[in-house]
Amino acid sequence: MKLDELKAHLKPGEVYRRADLAQWSKSVDRHIQALVESNVLQKLSQGLYYCQKKTVFGQTPPDEEILVHQFLKDDRFLLMSPNLYNTLGVGTTQLYNKRVVYNHKRHGEFMLGKRTFSFCIKPHFPKKVTKEFLLVDLVNNLENLAEDKEQVLEKVYSKREFFDVKKLERATKNYGSVRTRKLLGKLLSAESNTAYAI
Repeated sequence: MKLDELKAHLKPGEVYRRADLAQWSKSVDRHIQALVESNVLQKLSQGLYYCQKKTVFGQTPPDEEILVHQFLKDDRFLLMSPNLYNTLGVGTTQLYNKRVVYNHKRHGEFMLGKRTFSFCIKPHFPKKVTKEFLLVDLVNNLENLAEDKEQVLEKVYSKREFFDVKKLERATKNYGSVRTRKLLGKLLSAESNTAYAI
């Protein structure tokens, strides 16, 4: 049976585009519908499907890195959460129910499965999140924070000794907005832990 041939190619935990599945079926839309109805595949968004993976704890959601890679058809992206700002110790405590994806191709908010991803086109971003990049990113997004912005910035300036200055200089130059470069320039050139207003 042709449907069984398609199923034989599927790997639990993998995310597929319709074009991926079409190479194994001449009636791909009918077969996809049958696989979704039988809970073999889960529709994540238009043309994007997840081969469900079962564990003793039930169905597991798709790995976010795999999901974003298939959505973009590109591995040049950085997946992060604004919740990471809370690890810097600069007074942020808000929890955000979203993932941010810095990339070169897509912009806007997309619901993939049951999760919301905010895709932002950026010319430059690192391959991995570092605390120096995180600080630069926080200052880039200062206006979007729920906390008091001046208090957060004061805490940023008081944390100078917790960062590798050279790495922070590089991150500021490579990833900071004009305003962020100006604000963090004060931190990088400061001889004391003086706070500056926004």
